[in-house]
Amino acid sequence: MSFLISTEDLAARLGETGLRIVDGSWHLDGWDARSEFEQAHIPGAVFFDLDALSDRDSPLPHMMPSPQSFAASVGALGIGTEDRIVIYDTAGLFSAARVWWMLKTMGAKYVQVLDGGLPRWLAQGRPVQTGGSEALATNFKATHTGEAIASIDDVRDALAEGVQVVDARGAARFNGQAAEPRPGVRRGHMPGALNLPYGRLLNEDGTMKRGSALEQTFTEAGVDIDRPIVTTCGSGVTAAILTLGLAELGRSSRLYDGSWSEWGAREDTPVETG
Repeated sequence: MSFLISTEDLAARLGETGLRIVDGSWHLDGWDARSEFEQAHIPGAVFFDLDALSDRDSPLPHMMPSPQSFAASVGALGIGTEDRIVIYDTAGLFSAARVWWMLKTMGAKYVQVLDGGLPRWLAQGRPVQTGGSEALATNFKATHTGEAIASIDDVRDALAEGVQVVDARGAARFNGQAAEPRPGVRRGHMPGALNLPYGRLLNEDGTMKRGSALEQTFTEAGVDIDRPIVTTCGSGVTAAILTLGLAELGRSSRLYDGSWSEWGAREDTPVETG
C-alpha cells in the first residue's frame, strides 16, 4: 500500500466506516492552524494539534511524547490503531508528514498522507465543512520500540560511522547564509550532513514525485537510498517529508527528533557553514 492517497481516492471513500481524516496543519510562523481548520476542513476531519500532542515537558519543539500520553490524546480524537487514517495539511505537504510519522511510529496500522493536501482538494472544487469537530473517543494502543527515532547520540554515532544524515532545510539555512527562526540556535549544519530541501521531492502542483523521479531527487543530492539514512531538519517536521519519500521508495530511515533545534543550540556539537 502506498503511503500517499490521491484526492480522487479519498473523495470516493468519504463516509466509509473506519475512515478517519485528520488535519495535521502546523505553521512555523505561528499562524493559527486551528482557526484555519474551523474556517474550512475536509468533511469529517478532526484537528491534530501538533504542539499540544507532543511532549510538553521537553524544552525542544514538538518532540515525540510517551506512548501513554500519545494514546490518550489520539484516542480522544476518535482515532484507533486499526482505523484507516488519512492526514492532510493546508500547505499541500508540510506538517502532514510529521503527523503520519508519529502515528505510524506509535503503531497505527494504516496511515496515509493526502497527496497535494487541502490546496489540491479545494482546487478540484471538493466539499469542505466549517466549525469545529466532534469525535467519539476510542482506544488507541500506542506501542513503539524507538527504532524510527534517532537521538542526538545516535546522530553523533551516525556521523562518526559515515551513516548518511540528510537535512531537509533550505540551502540558505543549511549553509549558514540565513538566520535560524529560533533564538539561540546557531547557523549551519552538522559536519558531513547532506542537504536535500524537502521541496525538491514535490511536483509543481504540490504532490510528491514518484518512482524514478523521486529516486533521482535523492541521488542528485548525493544520497544512496540503499544505505542507512537519518533524516533531520529544523525541528523534526519537514524531515518527515524525506522519511515519507524514502518509505514510498520502499526504504526505511530514522528521524532525528531534536533536529537542528537541539543540535544548533548546544555548545558541545560541531557546526559547519558553507
